[in-house]
Amino acid sequence: MATIDQCIKSLEGILGDLARNPAAAGLDRSLSCRLPDLRQVVLGRLSSGAVRDLHVVPDEPGVPKADIRLTMSSDDLVALTEGDLQFASAWATGRVKLEAGLRDLLRLRKLL
Repeated sequence: MATIDQCIKSLEGILGDLARNPAAAGLDRSLSCRLPDLRQVVLGRLSSGAVRDLHVVPDEPGVPKADIRLTMSSDDLVALTEGDLQFASAWATGRVKLEAGLRDLLRLRKLL
């Protein structure tokens, strides 16, 4: 099981690359990544070409609902960053769950 520090570093890498993509211009959305195996949720914001305000909260009722929501194991998050796991196959097999509004999903499809 990966540590929360490894997960934050991985998220900064993945989401930073996504935020810097020209297709993400003007994107300003809250995001969350739920890590059930760590019982933690990483919250943050994608805006102005960067990932901002990443912070960790316990995975319990009352966690704010983000515009873009990811759920995966800590090991899968690290594997995505290291290139050992492809997002499309992880999503198709249920290892990664992505929830967002239709407009955000269409935009994210171009970015992923």
